[in-house]
Amino acid sequence: MKIKVLTLFPEMFEPLKHSIIKRATDKGVFELEIVDIRSFSSDKHGKCDDEPFGGGAGMVMTPQPIYDAINSVDPEHNALRIYMSPKGKTFKAETAKRLALFDELVILCGHYEGVDQRVLDLCIDEEISIGDYVLTGGELPAMVVVDCVSRFIPGTIKEESAQSDSFSEGLLEYPQYTRPRVFMGLEVPDVLLSGHHENIDAWRKQKSVEITAHMRADLLEDK
Repeated sequence: MKIKVLTLFPEMFEPLKHSIIKRATDKGVFELEIVDIRSFSSDKHGKCDDEPFGGGAGMVMTPQPIYDAINSVDPEHNALRIYMSPKGKTFKAETAKRLALFDELVILCGHYEGVDQRVLDLCIDEEISIGDYVLTGGELPAMVVVDCVSRFIPGTIKEESAQSDSFSEGLLEYPQYTRPRVFMGLEVPDVLLSGHHENIDAWRKQKSVEITAHMRADLLEDK
């Protein structure tokens, strides 16, 4: 898979050059390219924003640099083109699994007061939001999407890890323990030390249901 992220602030994506994502890209599991929209501006000063028609606070990203950037990195429209937007559909585990099936993704990060609607109409396939709140730009949401989608690309992490994560079956994840067996007077549950895999699986399922009922009862209502 190839993931290309378009942004005015490529330096913000430094965190994606570390840990699991770095190991995956180094191994060629998927390709990640951060594209500077500003380099496509026809303005001699690299200007990519202007005042909104009709008035209002803040600035709006102009269409020309975005249009040229998208069509430069995806000239044949082979990729699914995504705009990170508070108005988009809420990003969920099911969304990440679906996106991981594509060969190419192009992710556009808005900034300031947003993006000229015309470039969205011309170039974008879908809009995605990571929650019901507004951030200063689409960079952090784009990093969330890249990180989450990458977990479902074979080779990034162990398949069984992705399958047992929270939300993988509509439930939150069960508690995890490691050495030492006793810490500050708290012991690891005996069932996890039993070696009886059927009992361990049953305990984990029970704990997932209990935690989901306590933390996110709404998830159980959807079942």
